[in-house]
Amino acid sequence: MKTLPLLLAMAACGGTVRYDYDYAKEPDPRTSEYVIGVADSLAIRVWKNPDLTTEATVRPDGTITMPLLGDLTADGKTPSQLKHDIATQLAKYVKDEGAVVTIAVTGVNSYSFTVSGNVERAGVYTSKKYVTVLEAMQLAGGPNRFGSPKHMKLFRRVKGGATRVIPINYTAVLEGTQPEANLALIAGDQLYVP
Repeated sequence: MKTLPLLLAMAACGGTVRYDYDYAKEPDPRTSEYVIGVADSLAIRVWKNPDLTTEATVRPDGTITMPLLGDLTADGKTPSQLKHDIATQLAKYVKDEGAVVTIAVTGVNSYSFTVSGNVERAGVYTSKKYVTVLEAMQLAGGPNRFGSPKHMKLFRRVKGGATRVIPINYTAVLEGTQPEANLALIAGDQLYVP
């Protein structure tokens, strides 16, 4: 959360905001495989090997512990990627039919986003499902009387640590004249109402 004051300062300074933004280039997490995060709960099953089957919660360092294998990185991986990693490691020990691994995310606890600025209830919000801009604003009680919802910004971290600023005209989204701007939020997104 150290970046929040910096982002708020950047937002307060103004800067150039583009309103011809291409929202179609933004990823929609609802159309791709879930990405495991810290505090998510996983059920890992190894076929014909009940001693290797386990329930695990992703620790703050991003790892889980499996019988026989020890610590494995889970944070930032999809269940398919983690399944491949586990099967590859288990192949060193399970020789007969190979290791058939299944992974289920049994508890989504890592999905959170921030709504700040001139809203009724600013804060960090969590959800068990992906939330859109409209839904996030409803959770935050909407803009307060000092808010400028037509100039809302979505701060999104991208690979390499940079932050992309996405302009959102909340009024247009709410009225249905700009539905493409009602983006699904990604874990770590920050909505700001000036």
